[in-house]
Amino acid sequence: MSEPILVTRALTKKYGGAAAVEGVDLYIEKGQIYGLVGRNGAGKTTIIRMLTAQTVPTSGEIELFGETDEKGISAARARVGAMVEIPSFYPYLTARENLEYYRRQRGIPGEACVDRALEQVGLHDAGKKKFKQFSLGMKQRLGLALALMNHPDLLLLDEPINGLDPEGIVEFRSILLELNRQRETTILISSHILSELSNIATHYGFLDQGRMLEQVSVGRLSEKCRACLQLTVDDASRAALVLEQRLGTRDYEVLPGNILRLYHFLDRPQDVTAALVEADVALFSAENKNTTLEDYFLSLIGGVRHGCIRDRGRGLQGHPQKIPVGVSPHRGRAGGAAGVHVGVDERRYDEHVRLNWFYHGAVSADHGLLCLRHYHGYGLFRPV
Repeated sequence: MSEPILVTRALTKKYGGAAAVEGVDLYIEKGQIYGLVGRNGAGKTTIIRMLTAQTVPTSGEIELFGETDEKGISAARARVGAMVEIPSFYPYLTARENLEYYRRQRGIPGEACVDRALEQVGLHDAGKKKFKQFSLGMKQRLGLALALMNHPDLLLLDEPINGLDPEGIVEFRSILLELNRQRETTILISSHILSELSNIATHYGFLDQGRMLEQVSVGRLSEKCRACLQLTVDDASRAALVLEQRLGTRDYEVLPGNILRLYHFLDRPQDVTAALVEADVALFSAENKNTTLEDYFLSLIGGVRHGCIRDRGRGLQGHPQKIPVGVSPHRGRAGGAAGVHVGVDERRYDEHVRLNWFYHGAVSADHGLLCLRHYHGYGLFRPV
């Protein structure tokens, strides 16, 4: 195990009676790129401000490079570079002049650090161009150069890619990856743009409403997000026996709520549904799942909330997932959305089955394939 660079224990910040951050435990090791994931207002910026002494914690502990007392942490912050939002620069100064101003203000010895930082972020050829003439991407890179001037071992970046165009995002990502690979710079980067974090992060911390929900490595997250056939049944124990005894597979896991995730038979879901029905296991739903980072985060915070609609029926490429269950379209009563007749087993099921979603948009039957599309809330399947 590598040495811990940054550790927090029950870190809390309250404004009045409201907690912006509550009981957060962070654990970041040397060389990691740690993605702090959370919606706007989740507490990401507040955490970084506490780590950089811009905000005083209400309670909790911070351990930085092994230092835990106030004097030691203050000295250790000399090894930290930070970019919280876009720093203030003088509009009529060049990139080099702005950095030179901050170098003198912060007492960083030697002018070479300015040239090195500009070289690292690709602004060494900005010449006499004034800051007010910079594009947003150039301004962000200058902010990163400011954070790199003291040659930091730990880099704290708060939403650094906000507002960048695709080219600017790629450039920024390349700079961070190069810093991490060549200098083993440890990076904590906060963002709500999860698709971009997935391109660089080695570890994640999922934050919501000021609380840390989970910390996980990319490897462990990949295991949790494996493509699977998710089954909702009336009895998970009996369904598990069917999978093992009739289908001969143990490549599955059981989740709360009588849900099973099967990592086998992805190309033959009809074999699974048929085996369950023959064993008198009530099957309420079956769906192919390709869980993205966005899906995983939304599942942690409770799926549909605060106006966020989760499209659980789409795979990694955004294509609807199709499961052979034998269907015929009809108009349902779930908020005016299209309902579906599901032919689970007409000999055994003749009652309405209430499921934990409803479909909206097109629901189609194509050669017995149910096309799962945008859905949430509550609705009905009517077995036939």
